[in-house]
Amino acid sequence: DATIINAPSSTKNAEKARDPEMHQTKKGNEWKFGMKCHIGVDAGSGLVHTMTVTAANEHDIAQTANLLREDDGVVYGDSGYLGVQKRPEIASNEHFSKIDFRINRRPSSLPRVSDNAIDWERYIENRKSAVRCKVEHAFRIIKCQFGYKKTVYRGLKKNENRLYAMFACANLYALAMAGRKLSAT
Repeated sequence: DATIINAPSSTKNAEKARDPEMHQTKKGNEWKFGMKCHIGVDAGSGLVHTMTVTAANEHDIAQTANLLREDDGVVYGDSGYLGVQKRPEIASNEHFSKIDFRINRRPSSLPRVSDNAIDWERYIENRKSAVRCKVEHAFRIIKCQFGYKKTVYRGLKKNENRLYAMFACANLYALAMAGRKLSAT
């Protein structure tokens, strides 16, 4: 999954310009300026294993191949990743093409059911979301516990280095909150 991290959009600097590596994007009805952090999280432990940083206007699905590992067998994603199996970088890779992608459908694509019927399709989507929500915990730790809601430096590389350190600390924080320790391997 990915989240947008806002950047200061001020032009009160020597160049009288916003950060050239950051871009604006529309999320809902609101325009945001900044960068996007994409992470891959282990479904079993909830720990972040891979991370990439892009400008905010890059779509989530474009970074999928960078977030996958060779030992992944099943991948969960939100509706932003619909059609990921058809992407050339996934379809042409021998291992990635065998992955079982369990992508949430858009709520508008789910059929309506009568009041007394059991809505199995919504139940299935709910179960997919229950696994996928582990990604959101890592973002909550970064944004709420560590207070990283806005970028601090100019440029993607400096902010990426900071995020690597923050996600390493977020993994340690998640382990501490769960009462576990890192394994020796």
